[in-house]
Amino acid sequence: MREADAFAPFSPVVLLDGAQVGRLTVRAASMRGDSHNWEGSCRQDAMTVTRIGPPEAEMLLLAVADGVGSAVYSHIGSYEFARRAAVFLDREAEGIHAAACARDENELRVLATKAVAGAAAELRSEWALAAQHKPRPYADQDYATTLHVLLIPTDPRIRERVLCSVGDGGLFVLREGGWVHGDPDDGEGLLDPRTEALPHAYRSVKATLLCTVPGEVLLLGTDGITNPLTQKDPEFARRLADAWGGPDVPSLSDFLWQAQMRAKSYDDDRTVICVWEDQA
Repeated sequence: MREADAFAPFSPVVLLDGAQVGRLTVRAASMRGDSHNWEGSCRQDAMTVTRIGPPEAEMLLLAVADGVGSAVYSHIGSYEFARRAAVFLDREAEGIHAAACARDENELRVLATKAVAGAAAELRSEWALAAQHKPRPYADQDYATTLHVLLIPTDPRIRERVLCSVGDGGLFVLREGGWVHGDPDDGEGLLDPRTEALPHAYRSVKATLLCTVPGEVLLLGTDGITNPLTQKDPEFARRLADAWGGPDVPSLSDFLWQAQMRAKSYDDDRTVICVWEDQA
């Protein structure tokens, strides 16, 4: 409590959230990993569930951030970016909504990069100012974190979804009983995603456009859950598909229990947000 980092002692071990927005149902959980439990360190993941935009361009915003393990204040970086990015994306909501409907990925990338860069600039300024009263000088890398934001128009007639990404983690779609990548490499020669991090080590924000149909489940997560899926742990993937691909959306308590499912050799923090859509 008396050390320079006053944020960590108040970071909860588990966060749980949920929402019902029209035909969309959200379940979200963020949990401290076994490695951090063992070390006695705080959870470095963060998440946000909210709505942005005016009624005619309203979107459900889901965000997950994964603080870089070697960064001393990454838990602060992930917490702040998961929220501040939502504020700046809200300012661009009408343009993002229009670009999604037009399927204009170039414009989406421009708007997403502008919003995230604005959030980064504001946070860097605040952190640098605060550091003037602390023994440790401000350094970008101390707050390093990844960020993934999924934007879903609340109008059920609009099938386009937008994923804005910096760093590892990302999106999966549960389709026909199997998990499919929702954010394939765009092939533009950007920095290796494993090395990209906010607020400094990135060139632009990847903007991926995808369409889904009712009945498919969207999973947005940090690498504590996406790595076991990506690296082909078939038993883990099957159990999650069985838990979240059934006819009923799990309750909040059931979702938390399912989200904590063990994956061999993976003990990092885990944050996962899932979205179900009722069929008309």
